[in-house]
Amino acid sequence: MRRNEDFAMSGKVRFILDTNAVVSLLNGNLGLALQLEAAEYVGISVITYLEFLAFEGLSALDRKSFERFTARVEVVPLDHSDDQLTALTLDLRCNTRLKLPDAIIGATAISRKAILITNDSHFSNVPSLIVREC
Repeated sequence: MRRNEDFAMSGKVRFILDTNAVVSLLNGNLGLALQLEAAEYVGISVITYLEFLAFEGLSALDRKSFERFTARVEVVPLDHSDDQLTALTLDLRCNTRLKLPDAIIGATAISRKAILITNDSHFSNVPSLIVREC
């Protein structure tokens, strides 16, 4: 297992954002924006993509901001032929208390060798996952 320090020292920081991190970023979290700007890779799971768009009361401006954001990051698809992502998702779902959408998000971070940025504390109980608060 790699620690946060190992990622920081390599100079090649990679991030997957949970839905609450995307919301925080689009609400103007400057610290998070600076971290992402310096990253080698930024992505979100298709689950995060769908969760964001499903928010009740999302304005046209919110949708436009999200559209601009997703054009600059990888939206990682969920495909049954992606054996690694499927196996990691099933492992997380079966061996932790994560619900399926969170298992997919966590598995996406692991498969992309990325730090998961989230404010959800339940991810911190997953030993194979490196988590950073936003």
